[in-house]
Amino acid sequence: MNAPHSAGTKRSPAWLGAALCSLILAAPQARAAASQDCHVGTYRLEDGSIVDVAPSEGDSLRWRRFDGTTGALHKTRKGDWRSTYGWTDRPDGKTVAFSDCSAGTIRFGDASGRLIPFDVTDATFKSHGTALAGRLVLPKGNAKVPIVVLVHGAEHDSALVYYSLQRMLPASGVGAFVYDKRGTGKSAGTYTQDFNLLADDAVAATREARRLAGARVSRIGFQGGSEGGWVAPIAANRSSVDFVIVCFGLAVSVIDEDQQEVMLEMRDKGHTPGEIAQALEVARAAETVIASGFTRGFKQFDVVRAKYRNASWYKDLHGNYTYALLPYSEAQLRELGPKYIWGTPFYYDPMPTLRADTTPQLWILGGADYEAPSGETGRRITSLIAAGRPFTLAIYPHAEHGMTLFETVADDKRVSTRYAPGYFAMIRDFALNGRLQGAYGNAQLTVARHGAP
Repeated sequence: MNAPHSAGTKRSPAWLGAALCSLILAAPQARAAASQDCHVGTYRLEDGSIVDVAPSEGDSLRWRRFDGTTGALHKTRKGDWRSTYGWTDRPDGKTVAFSDCSAGTIRFGDASGRLIPFDVTDATFKSHGTALAGRLVLPKGNAKVPIVVLVHGAEHDSALVYYSLQRMLPASGVGAFVYDKRGTGKSAGTYTQDFNLLADDAVAATREARRLAGARVSRIGFQGGSEGGWVAPIAANRSSVDFVIVCFGLAVSVIDEDQQEVMLEMRDKGHTPGEIAQALEVARAAETVIASGFTRGFKQFDVVRAKYRNASWYKDLHGNYTYALLPYSEAQLRELGPKYIWGTPFYYDPMPTLRADTTPQLWILGGADYEAPSGETGRRITSLIAAGRPFTLAIYPHAEHGMTLFETVADDKRVSTRYAPGYFAMIRDFALNGRLQGAYGNAQLTVARHGAP
């Protein structure tokens, strides 16, 4: 799955990812060159609130506030920056201006602010002999702080460049360790979706974060978005950490993810149970092809495509990756296939790992998430809570992948407008002490018996 990760980037509502952000059949290509503008950073405004400015597509920037509001920044001929609402490209009336880089100040609408300094240490660490590039970001000073190790999703982009939580958390009193996934950004190695290998990388990142932070570590744990929701609990079982935070992740297999997305999308488009059953028949054939590494299942895939290609519902068949295979012949898929063999464990069942995990976990899900449908995952996490596991479940009913709210425009396309209110605060608070206090927007909370919201 792709992810903007907790507060990463998002090309379009369906990309999140994310990030970050889903496990889709998409070539591992670099995003358009991101701006390396010297004004990237987190600023403290006059009222004490923060606004983070991060790289985005091309020469644009993206601002995010802790309340979940966000927008893209586009430089004008006058040298200031004009903001657009969420990911809509509609002007939101905000104008942003920066001082020269040495001054480190911002004018955000009617408010002024100053760049927040952090204690930053860049490092290279190894996992399975591969050099990975990481960065520890702590609030200034000597005080002990919790540290969140940011576990990426399936994106190919650099977390060191795009993950804004690496600054937003330290600006709120929580340290962060961010690193580029193997085969991306500044890290060596080959891109992979092997959850076991990625979990070992996350464990190595935690060791490095502890080493760099030394006596400043009060608590340490993982935060994983999307694909990271599979990886982080595995890593927690292999290391001594204090918490796990899973955002828009899944407690089902990768195959189940595709099936559930097909069902949810077809249902929301008004198709009958019989039509949904037919769509799932096509999806199962496509899933066999991709899970085999593009080595078998082609005959049955051809049969079901021919059987239903002219059905009125066929145009609405999407899923997490089924749709990507539909246009291609067997010969084309066999030729393209090797580009997409990333070690993805399609039939991995996360439940044994979750049942064995004694680490307190917070699962934050979106009730309107197509890319990581939350229905069955929410039921499974609820069952673990009922069985006494130290888990907390938070569901934002109207949030999609990436925990964003959205508008629906032409052709049922979703365009994200902001992050769910309370989402960032929830991550911060659970990292601080493993507890949630009060309300977090309209999140629906289910808390372990020994805990309290």
